[in-house]
Amino acid sequence: MLVEGIDWRLAEAIGTYALSQGIIWTDDTPIAVLAPGRGRTRQGRFWVYAFDPRPWQGKGAPAAFYRYSPDRKGERPRGHLEDFEGWLHADGYTGYDALTQPHGNRPPQVPHVAGMAHVRRKLFEVFEATKPQIAEEALQCIAALYAIEAEINGKPAELRLAERQARSKSLLDRLHDWLLTQRRRLSGKSTLGKAMQYALNRWEALARYLEDGRLSIDNNLAERQLRGIALTRKNFPFLGSDAEGKRAASIYTVAETATLNGLDPEPYIAAVIDRLARGHTIGRLHELPPWNSKPETPPVVTG
Repeated sequence: MLVEGIDWRLAEAIGTYALSQGIIWTDDTPIAVLAPGRGRTRQGRFWVYAFDPRPWQGKGAPAAFYRYSPDRKGERPRGHLEDFEGWLHADGYTGYDALTQPHGNRPPQVPHVAGMAHVRRKLFEVFEATKPQIAEEALQCIAALYAIEAEINGKPAELRLAERQARSKSLLDRLHDWLLTQRRRLSGKSTLGKAMQYALNRWEALARYLEDGRLSIDNNLAERQLRGIALTRKNFPFLGSDAEGKRAASIYTVAETATLNGLDPEPYIAAVIDRLARGHTIGRLHELPPWNSKPETPPVVTG
């Protein structure tokens, strides 16, 4: 059966494909795992490494590769991405630093692309709490950057890059100068000061999406791919073991990649099981990924 046997091979094939594309979006989320003998659960982690070329009319199919780990140590993403080469969309988690920071005279293994959505979220929380005009001004500038992204979504990478250089760069430069000026006037202990410093500390990575039309202004692709796990947590309180976590990651990989490709995961998985039962061999595993099946509904382009 797919779930009990071949599923991890299909999931690994999807993962190999996703990590070979040169651009990925990653995020992680906690999951409770039974801790035998302790009378409680401990916290494991699901990680996602996603790829979707549709926002820039790129070649290839979207995919989402999930991994499970028993903790959130930095060695986990380092191990997952040890052979990856390309752009890495990620939040500010320090576990990525070994990959994204230079080491002596050596450049970083992968350039970090930070997400403006995190900056916007922190500023919005301050605005919602105290309604400061300064926060509102920053949010308006970020909204203008997102408006440009909405216009160029689904356009070729070359056009996206040209529009960003012509329109977004000057806006981003002004926002940076404005943040520097306002930050000097605020206490570093204030919530608004902390929100501004968060952005300034990551500015190079935040502005990196201007360098390539295939990149995104935020990491929302990866965040969206973890919503299904958040919903699943409502249906069961914990995983029974680390082995179950690894199996679940394989199932999420197959099911969520099917959804990204416009397929209903349940009949798709049933069809794969049927093909395996009728003698489909490991040597023909390349025929099974969702992008080799006909979509039942048109995939939605976002990014």
